[in-house]
Amino acid sequence: MSFGSFDEGGVTQPMAEINTTPLVDVMLVLLVIFIITAPLFHQAVPIDLPQVTATKLDDKPEVIQLAIDADGLIFLNGEAIHRDALDARFAAVSARQPELHLRADRKVQYEKVADVMAAAQRANIVKIAFLTQPNP
Repeated sequence: MSFGSFDEGGVTQPMAEINTTPLVDVMLVLLVIFIITAPLFHQAVPIDLPQVTATKLDDKPEVIQLAIDADGLIFLNGEAIHRDALDARFAAVSARQPELHLRADRKVQYEKVADVMAAAQRANIVKIAFLTQPNP
């Protein structure tokens, strides 16, 4: 490995070359280690597992679709209901821990949306999703 010439008469500058030999040596050592240890990763012990017939459980949560239109009317699963009946309907389904999908018109006052969210909270419905539409 040389860093310059032995000429004392000229201006000496260090060589600007990168020595890649140590890098190649390290890579070859890592390659050899990998080749040796790769077969050790597969340590399968032959086990005779029992055979059973089981079906996959589909635990899809119950979804409540709630919509509030521009006039403030509330629709629960497509059915128009009065605000006073909403608490009773939420209480009836809260034991099954449903998800509430809330769609509100952009012209609805926030007070009505907050009122529906508070009713859901009182009924212990904790999963609320706000459905929107993407910009065109």
